Amino acid sequence: MRNLRNIGHSVFRAPPSASAITASCWDAAKDEVLVAYGPTTDDARIELVRLSADPYAPSSLQPRTIATWDALSPNQDGSPDAIRSLHHSSDSLSTCVIMASGDIVTVAEYDDGAAVEGVAHVEIVGTLEPSIAAARWSPDEELLVIITGDGKAVFMSRSFDVIVETAFGVDDLKSSKHVSVGWGKKETQFHGRGAKAKTLRDPTIPEKVDEGSLSSNDDGSCTISWRGDGAYVAVNFFQEGVRRVIRVFNRDGELDSVSEPVDGLEGSLSWRPEGNLMAGIQRLADRVDVVFFERNGLRHGQFTLRTPEDASDAIGDVTLEWNSDSSVLAVILKDRVQLWTAGNYHWYLKQEIFCKPFGSQAPRFTWHSEKPLLFAAAAASKLILEEYSFVVAKGPATPPHDHGAVAVIDGRTVKFTPLRTANVPPPMALFELEVESPAIDVAFSDDASAMAVLHQVGVCFYALEAKEPRLARPKLLNSAVIKTGDSGFEVSSLQVAFAGQHEVQILQEAGEEVSLVSYEFGVAGQENKALEKVEAGSVTSIFLSGLDNSPGSIVAQDRNGNLSRAAAGEFTTMPVKFPSFMPWASFTTHDDHFLAFGMSRNGHLYVNSRQLAKNCTSFLITPSHLIFTTSNHLVKFVHIVGTEEDFDAPLDDPEIDERCRSIERGAKLVTAMPTKMSIVLQMPRGNLETIFPRAMVLSGIRQLVDQKEYGVAFTTCRAQRVDMNILYDHQPAQFIENVGLFLDQVKDAANIDLFLSTLKEEDVAQTMYKDTKSTKIQSETDNKVSQPSKVNTICDTVLQILRTKKNANLQNIITANVCKSPPALDDGLRVVSELMEEDETLAERAVEHICFLVDVNRLFDHALGLYNLDLTLLVAQQSQRDPREYLPFIQELHRMPILKRQFTIDDKLGRKEKALDHLKAANNFDDVQRYVVKHSLYQYALSLYRHDEQRHRALTNVYAAHLGATSRFREAGLAYESLGNFQEATNCYLKSGATCWREGLFAAQQQEPPMSTDKFNEMASTLADALREAKDYASAATIHIEYLGAIETAIQCFCKGYLFADALRLVALRKRPDLLESAVDAGLAEAFSSSTEFLADCKAQIKAQVPRIAELRKKAREDPLAFYEGEYGHGGMDIPDDVSVAASSRLSTSASLFTRYTGKGGSVGTVGSNVSRATSKNRKREEKKRARGRKGTVYEEEYLVNSVRRLVERVESTEGEVERLVFGLARRGMAERARTIEELMDVVVEGCRVAVKEVWGEQAGEQGKSGDPGAVDGEAPMDSEGYRAIGSEGVFRESLEAMKAKQVAPVVRAFARLELLGGKGR
Repeated sequence: MRNLRNIGHSVFRAPPSASAITASCWDAAKDEVLVAYGPTTDDARIELVRLSADPYAPSSLQPRTIATWDALSPNQDGSPDAIRSLHHSSDSLSTCVIMASGDIVTVAEYDDGAAVEGVAHVEIVGTLEPSIAAARWSPDEELLVIITGDGKAVFMSRSFDVIVETAFGVDDLKSSKHVSVGWGKKETQFHGRGAKAKTLRDPTIPEKVDEGSLSSNDDGSCTISWRGDGAYVAVNFFQEGVRRVIRVFNRDGELDSVSEPVDGLEGSLSWRPEGNLMAGIQRLADRVDVVFFERNGLRHGQFTLRTPEDASDAIGDVTLEWNSDSSVLAVILKDRVQLWTAGNYHWYLKQEIFCKPFGSQAPRFTWHSEKPLLFAAAAASKLILEEYSFVVAKGPATPPHDHGAVAVIDGRTVKFTPLRTANVPPPMALFELEVESPAIDVAFSDDASAMAVLHQVGVCFYALEAKEPRLARPKLLNSAVIKTGDSGFEVSSLQVAFAGQHEVQILQEAGEEVSLVSYEFGVAGQENKALEKVEAGSVTSIFLSGLDNSPGSIVAQDRNGNLSRAAAGEFTTMPVKFPSFMPWASFTTHDDHFLAFGMSRNGHLYVNSRQLAKNCTSFLITPSHLIFTTSNHLVKFVHIVGTEEDFDAPLDDPEIDERCRSIERGAKLVTAMPTKMSIVLQMPRGNLETIFPRAMVLSGIRQLVDQKEYGVAFTTCRAQRVDMNILYDHQPAQFIENVGLFLDQVKDAANIDLFLSTLKEEDVAQTMYKDTKSTKIQSETDNKVSQPSKVNTICDTVLQILRTKKNANLQNIITANVCKSPPALDDGLRVVSELMEEDETLAERAVEHICFLVDVNRLFDHALGLYNLDLTLLVAQQSQRDPREYLPFIQELHRMPILKRQFTIDDKLGRKEKALDHLKAANNFDDVQRYVVKHSLYQYALSLYRHDEQRHRALTNVYAAHLGATSRFREAGLAYESLGNFQEATNCYLKSGATCWREGLFAAQQQEPPMSTDKFNEMASTLADALREAKDYASAATIHIEYLGAIETAIQCFCKGYLFADALRLVALRKRPDLLESAVDAGLAEAFSSSTEFLADCKAQIKAQVPRIAELRKKAREDPLAFYEGEYGHGGMDIPDDVSVAASSRLSTSASLFTRYTGKGGSVGTVGSNVSRATSKNRKREEKKRARGRKGTVYEEEYLVNSVRRLVERVESTEGEVERLVFGLARRGMAERARTIEELMDVVVEGCRVAVKEVWGEQAGEQGKSGDPGAVDGEAPMDSEGYRAIGSEGVFRESLEAMKAKQVAPVVRAFARLELLGGKGR
């Protein structure tokens, strides 16, 4: 689908005094051409000239003479010598000229800085006898193959040393045994049995056996062609007296194969650089074919050359040349060069370049070795340089004009296909248009209403009429003739572009000047007008402008990437430019910003001057997107926004980003059709593929929703399998306001049901279909309708509209009820129940539909719960149940009274509370009480009878017994207490534990008859002991004081709880000073002893554990491999030097980072055995090891850190007790002891503060470093492959994760010392 469009044209005319150009070659390093003048009959000299671009006149070339020398004629008749090969080596700045006489001449240039025009070192390095028929250098310039006149192949090195010399003989023809089994022929295909099968013939025997007869036009010439990689070379040589043969040699000069006999084979030969085919010429009686050979010499297809109608003798001597990337085959005829390309097994004639003939010789043609579509063609005294690019001639991609119009050039035929109308696979086309001469370029207007075809002698203007939604056959509206001189060099038409609906501009080259010529076409029959001719300077490409505010203009690009607007005969410089010349470019405007998109030869994609991608292979633009393909076989979409800085190219992530999609290898863009939300791609072999990228589909759906085209949007969602929730989520408020419009546009009840059934609470516009356009205002989501349930909101709104015409939308009404969350099955069944009274037929249809949507057994229960037995029977009949299962039950319900029936139904359905309501209504309290006990409905029953005191007390008594039986003693005691049963209440409070000592003592004192004093004291003493065991010393002391009168015991309890102030207050209150020494001082001494011992233990623990943690972290930081993996040689195993810190794969069979602590260190097993060892038993063993944190294991640091944390928290919790102890000691005159405990507490608190800083402060600073366990490449419990470690390995990973996680350091408050004792104060 791609045409060759001219993007560079230069002309050189030799001075009149110079001889004719006889050879040319490229200097690929400088993009310059070297040409040789002579020798001729009149002048035996050879002049070597270098042609370079003229910076002031880009369309012309500047000559510079390199050297001139004499080449005397070796022929007796005086005919001049001839150049067989002209080759330039850029690295050595030397040119090799090989003459037919046998001379090998080298011309060495000097560096540019010291070069003097016409001064170079010319040397004849050798001469081959008797003559040279052909010569060719290898692609790597390391080998030179020369064919001598006596039929020898000489392989030479770069220094012209002979490597091997091989003579051509008849025996060479026996080296290859060609056998064809007829693959692909008619005879090898299956045609059935019987008579058809009898007509088949042996496919291995050809119908006609070629004998290699000589062509009548064969001049006996010899041709050499190398394969692209330089591994093989082919020689087309006429074996005297036998036939013309293609011999294939390897680099060592060994014969590899020879070609099979082909009648009419001529001397031309060109090996495709990709290496699969060699092209030659076969001349038959009625046609001339380009035939192809494989490396083994077998034929492999052909195509027929087209004889020019204006020059039937031009197809005389034919030469072939492949370009460097094997995409174009140049066919050099007598007066022209044809460029052919292949696609889908069809050969297209893309361009015909006319050249003035030189005697009987065809033009000298040379491809550039690095730029595939750049060539030089020399004829007589003129040379042209042409460069082309593969461009798709396509129509606009702007709706509604995006018909996907594509025009393909094939000689005089233009294959036109509107892909939106018919996706016709190439080489076929929907319409084929014939023009007067070979086509050059095709252009479309911006509204797809016209098409212009530029050909060699003029331009044709076609009208494109759209008969929605199809494009009709293009109608030739008018044409114009472009005047040319005697030679194609005089006026060369290069490109055409539309400047308006009826105006085109043509880029021409004439007399080394580039100009733009405007043509205006009227309606059919009217004469067209050539408006004006404007000098274009260095313009090399013209394009449709894409400027909405500038009709009648085009955009022109020069060789430096500068852009200008051409209109009304004037050029206006554009505000943007490309960094360099872009062979592919397109332009548009967005928000009054001009945007230029261009792609360079090396695949760099630019937006204005900003580089957007580096691996682009093709691109196009739509009003919403820049679409491009990459060399990674992806098609990407970039939202077109205001300026080039806002463009955001997606990453190579097709699984996540909707703007990126995988495509077939080598696929390139042809066109885009936003109206169909599709793009067309062409595969490397030529076939087309239409895809619907998710980015275009979602963009189209959003536009349809914005335009309230809900019917089309729904159809698109269904066809493209897009979640239909987007119809609501994109514009929620708008959808709710236009639900009626949505129902009218969708119409079909089945489609409405489909929409309702796919609703879900998820906002797909923010999750799976989030708009990736960077300029989208995120706050727009705040304007959405705030509803408790999206699904219920839509269903309720739909129901409001559908209820007005129930019969027509009965199915949708039921579906809307069923699709609610939770499903409103009762409402749906009520609709059916109402229909049963109106129309039984509709009711049956409704039941069938609702049974289709919901489980029929569930519907049966809901219908039964409505107490409608007729509806229940109707639903049951739609199920697969046996009538013997439900008919007796329904019949029994019919015979029951209403309340009993309702109770039975609710009890069966598990609606116990409603069943209890029916029992209450039946006024049978005994049944109620039994039902409550059976189903534990105490709370609901109490609420029912809260106004019936007698029955409420009865139910409360039953409930209290239930609470006691279920060990809920505190609530049971409360229930008994509310009933006045203090004896049971006391028992329940005592069973609930010491926390209810107040309630228990109260209930015990309220009993009638009262509890005995001994029993009461025993109960109080038991409660006090329990409180003391629970370390609630204050409560225990209260019982001893108030109920037992044991003052001394109460003081002991206060001292045990460090409540010395209360103990002293009690001594003074009860006037017992004797207890100060015997009880209070003894309690102080005991508290002082226990606190001192505790703080000393804390101090020792800090001194032992904190340095150990620092030591472990230092080891891990200095040598993490040894720290986690063990010392070298552990288990008798050496650690290889290619082991990384992180285990790279769970499938490794060698020792990994985690095997050190699994108990299997040193063992190497298979994948299966590793998996089998990861058992729960190993995990439990490893968990115990982790909990112990034994010294020397990997879990030691985690254990020590947790131990220090617990220590700090415990010290923090005891600060209050120590403060009360210090105050109590000071009050009793024990100042030294108070100071001692203060000093010790201050030391411990300071040690805790330092420990917190060292343990948690260092860890916070070392997160993610090698010393931290999390530094093992940030390993997670589940790796990128989804593998989760199990067994002992899982325990180790959990430990690493626990240490890696951010930990909050415990808070250490300063200890406030008494100022009275000389402390710092509070």
